[in-house]
Amino acid sequence: MTLWSRISDAISALAKGEGLSLVFDRLRTPPERSVAFTIAVIALGAKMAKADGRVTRDEVTAFREVFTIPQSESGNAARVFNLARQDVAGFEDYANRIARMFNGDAAPLTDLLEGLFHIAIADGEYHPAEDQFLFRVAEIFGLSGRCFRTMRSRFVADAHPDPYDILGVRPQDNLDVIRKAWRDGVRETHPDRMIARGLPSEAVKLAEKRLIALNAAWEEIAKERAS
Repeated sequence: MTLWSRISDAISALAKGEGLSLVFDRLRTPPERSVAFTIAVIALGAKMAKADGRVTRDEVTAFREVFTIPQSESGNAARVFNLARQDVAGFEDYANRIARMFNGDAAPLTDLLEGLFHIAIADGEYHPAEDQFLFRVAEIFGLSGRCFRTMRSRFVADAHPDPYDILGVRPQDNLDVIRKAWRDGVRETHPDRMIARGLPSEAVKLAEKRLIALNAAWEEIAKERAS
């Protein structure tokens, strides 16, 4: 059974009157975690689009860049998006249920936030309402302010990323510690690792920007230390 056919099954539960919030509560274990991850990105993306008051073609296209959506399944993705926009439940309720679904595991929640950033900047503008939305989601997910700032600096064009923040190290750390942090980050960004923690194979494109940022941060620090 494909990811999108399992999503279709989840949507059938919605047709019976279950809200998306209840669907999140039922999708706690593999392989349903990958279904939940996909629905969570689409649903929170819809809430975020509502936060800045508009849905652009670029934001819709961004979903296709994060997820490989077969043409035949576009209707299912659109249905989740529209249901989330119309649902009276607030985004904080969604975010809390998603955090519980992943038991506070930072790795998949970080992946999810990364997908939301990708969607937020798809139209070329990072709206203040989107910044507030994403900051609050990060808080609910239990992610640190440093994690949020690092991710924002990677995605938002006018924020130069601090290489030490990206690798999660301190400027006073020695090069061996920094090198280990870089290697650990690269290992955790491998698609097989991301799939193992709930990211669907259709969304491993999320790893590309992270890997580029990790490598660029290491190269910047290594060059700085060598000079």
